[in-house]
Amino acid sequence: MAKPYGKNPTSFFPAVAKCSSIGRENHTVVADMDGTLLLGRSSFPYFALVAFEVGGILRLLFLLLASPIAGILYYFISESAGIRVLIFASFVGIKASDIESVARAVLPKFYSSDLHPETWRVFSSCGKRCVLTANPRVMVEPFLKEYLGVDMVIGTEIHVFRGRATGLVKSPGVLVGTNKADALERAFKDDPKPDIGLGDRNTDFPFMKLCKEAYVVPTKPEVEPVSQDKLPKPIVFHDGRLVQKPTPFMALVTILWIPVGFVLACLRMAAGILLPMPLVYYAFWALGVRVYIKGNPPPPAKKSIGQTGVLFICSHRTLLDPVFLSTALGRPIPAVTYSLSRLSEVISPIKTVRLNRDRAKDASMIKKLLEGGDLVICPEGTTCREPFLLRFSALFAELTDELVPVAMSCRMSMFYGTTARGWKGMDPFYFFMNPSPAYEVTFLNKLPYELTCGAGKSSHEVANYIQRLIAASLSYECTSFTRKDKYRALAGNDGTVVDKPKISPNKVMGC
Repeated sequence: MAKPYGKNPTSFFPAVAKCSSIGRENHTVVADMDGTLLLGRSSFPYFALVAFEVGGILRLLFLLLASPIAGILYYFISESAGIRVLIFASFVGIKASDIESVARAVLPKFYSSDLHPETWRVFSSCGKRCVLTANPRVMVEPFLKEYLGVDMVIGTEIHVFRGRATGLVKSPGVLVGTNKADALERAFKDDPKPDIGLGDRNTDFPFMKLCKEAYVVPTKPEVEPVSQDKLPKPIVFHDGRLVQKPTPFMALVTILWIPVGFVLACLRMAAGILLPMPLVYYAFWALGVRVYIKGNPPPPAKKSIGQTGVLFICSHRTLLDPVFLSTALGRPIPAVTYSLSRLSEVISPIKTVRLNRDRAKDASMIKKLLEGGDLVICPEGTTCREPFLLRFSALFAELTDELVPVAMSCRMSMFYGTTARGWKGMDPFYFFMNPSPAYEVTFLNKLPYELTCGAGKSSHEVANYIQRLIAASLSYECTSFTRKDKYRALAGNDGTVVDKPKISPNKVMGC
């Protein structure tokens, strides 16, 4: 939340647009966060993300009900008191490790899409970067240090008892006004005072006065955030269920929609499970699920003349990729998976076969399945939400020369149908809970024989070629990242699947 100015802030300090960013390599910059480094002046959406991802819909509802009290305190009594209410409603009783997990895996995606261009121009030009914020340090530090190269983060410290947040803050309290200035003096007591101070409101003025130069960031609603390609590090992996930033209005819409969306999801899934596959396409459209088909899919293999099936090589967006491939073809295609929750296996409308991660056993199993007809595999081994393709495992290229690349893309407007930290069994429910989810299935041309292993190409050459082919079709970027890279980044482990939802906090499920 942001407190309105009593006077025009530029009457105290010049606007940030007047700050030169040339020759700042040896300078130190200190910036506030909400309204300064970020365009948004409210921290409610980020507290809401933590509340929903850790505590679910009830915690989000509690925060939403507490937000009017926080607003009244913030605007009319004390900025610090308003922030304390948000911290209490979001954090009380939550494990500190869960807050850290959300800060690492979920928040960076939303923070990175809201960077102020003028502030970033100055901030990124300086050799030493410090952020001074009223937000809890545990929420903002992973993003600032890992993605923006910030050297020092000074924020409000939350109180923890026996591993759980109490909802209170440590002394000296919330960092606003003189508390910010005092914190900055303590941090730089043995160093020269900072060269540049950047803030956006009158409660930032005390710390800005301690800097050699100070500039204010005026509120300009029409300013566009920094584009993703200009960030020092791209956001390839991120987690969390919410697609849109949960402003108070969006949080209310989400809470009201979830009961309706869950019933709708059950209907959609029942249609996919119970109806014959040729009818699923039409049932999905009738229930608001859009399926777009491009390209020319190959006909089914003719067993009577000894034909073996083709292997569909799909990019991996959600665990429903094989289901929508089957929907597009009008016939069920068995899928080999690297990992799948037990619930997802039970409710799947197509046959799923789990790989053992033993190269010889997996190769033998896939060859046997191909003898019975067509098969689908997602060689990335895990999903990626952003426009990137992970490294393709080369095993599939050694098993058959009948390869058909398929570019899969999907659209979700409210909930993500994938997770690294949560229970994978809920993935299809969340996907179908979107008001109008969509899948686009693009069949590319069958790989020519001269580009297969049978013609002398190595399996890695074939896998890399198909990766590039699918990436070009989707306008995605190829990477060498793997499943382990994703799970180490988001969950701190290698992504081992656990069948039951009740697991220790340091374990995750998923693919």
